[in-house]
Amino acid sequence: MDTHRDAHVAAVLSLVGEVIGTQEFPASAAGYRNLLGWARASGTVRRAGVEGTGSFGAALSR
Repeated sequence: MDTHRDAHVAAVLSLVGEVIGTQEFPASAAGYRNLLGWARASGTVRRAGVEGTGSFGAALSR
């Protein structure tokens, strides 16, 4: 995830690193729930990486 003040951009990758999809979500509790649902729709979420966990990505990381 690439985190920003108002929105976060997520990408889903295949096991070999191919980009399956990208999507932007609001930086809010509802946006985080939608992001997780979107990621799970592509399969089992094995790992998640968040850029900027000390600032705009702190709430998402929690």
